[in-house]
Amino acid sequence: MRRYDLDWIRVLVFALLILYHVGMFFVPWDWHIKYETPTGWLRYPMLFINQWRLPILFVVSGMGTYYAFNKRDGKQFILERSKRLLVPLLAGILLVVPPQVYLERIVEQQFHGTYFDFWPVHAFTGIYPSGNFSWHHLWFLPYLFTFSLLLCPLFIYLRNNPGNKLRAWLSKNLLSPAGFLWLLLPLYLAEALLEPFFPVTHALAGDWFTLTSNGFLFLYGFMLISVKGVFWPTVQKYRRRFLYCGILGFTIWISTILSFEDTIYLHFTEAFLKVFNLGAWILAIFGYSSRYLNKPGFSLAYANEAVYPFYILHQTITIFLGYLVLQWEFAFIPAFLFMILGTFWLTWLIYATLIRPWKWIRPLFGLKGRGGKKPGIITCNKRHR
Repeated sequence: MRRYDLDWIRVLVFALLILYHVGMFFVPWDWHIKYETPTGWLRYPMLFINQWRLPILFVVSGMGTYYAFNKRDGKQFILERSKRLLVPLLAGILLVVPPQVYLERIVEQQFHGTYFDFWPVHAFTGIYPSGNFSWHHLWFLPYLFTFSLLLCPLFIYLRNNPGNKLRAWLSKNLLSPAGFLWLLLPLYLAEALLEPFFPVTHALAGDWFTLTSNGFLFLYGFMLISVKGVFWPTVQKYRRRFLYCGILGFTIWISTILSFEDTIYLHFTEAFLKVFNLGAWILAIFGYSSRYLNKPGFSLAYANEAVYPFYILHQTITIFLGYLVLQWEFAFIPAFLFMILGTFWLTWLIYATLIRPWKWIRPLFGLKGRGGKKPGIITCNKRHR
């Protein structure tokens, strides 16, 4: 039976990505191009979203992997992952990311000339940030492929041995909310012991904290859905408790980092608060979505297909609109609305007219090679896909 709530989570969290990347233009954090007057208060909603936005996507991806193994052997699974992840990654590196780097170089006055002076002659020289070759926001794809490749033997074993001890342990311990604390232990150790020495780079090679933390989250997704008869009733039953824990955890975490100087004791305390907070919000989201979103719909069918191309395209459009904001000197509120609405509508326009209808373009954006009925017209099959 299909879990429509997982589709909704995937769609809604990727929709938040547009808000988040627009926000990155305005907050006082490093990003590709920046608004001239940073907006300090925007950091707090950004921190709130950032704590669970990517982790829950890795968990959902692990859950999707469980279902993928129901219809494929290991070889078929890796081939399918290669088509779905590596082909869009290559297309993105060659076509989608270079305009972002070009605009950054123009704003920083590190390059002078037209885009076609930049691409392809200069677009792939050196590794970003000192050079121009990068996968930027598409880093999620090589990480997913790496996890799929490395964990494939374990997934095959777990699938072929449904009575394994790990599944039995999960079935027993996840009957209560306290059982989920055991799953936070590896995440805490990674946060406490790896993060100080291996800060996040999204470069894959040497990015040991990100690989370890997100790798466990991906594995957890597969494991949790393997005991779905226990997992879903538990998160739905205790969803309010998880929500209260998330609110409390985020409040204490923000208060702690604002009130105390950075020491080794604060580091270990903050590491616990971060993973506790992360776990509580992910479980609360699963609980509420299981209760209210586990149902199909016309809009879900369309959005679930569109979300992957939206993810690939959106940041290039966001940075382009940010460049226009810098040229036109918009105030904050008009600039924020212009970038959000512009990113959504321009991304949708490109998807609906240049990607969705054309079977030979669709695979470049992770879609199956069937075309839509008409360019720009929202259509879907009766069967939810």
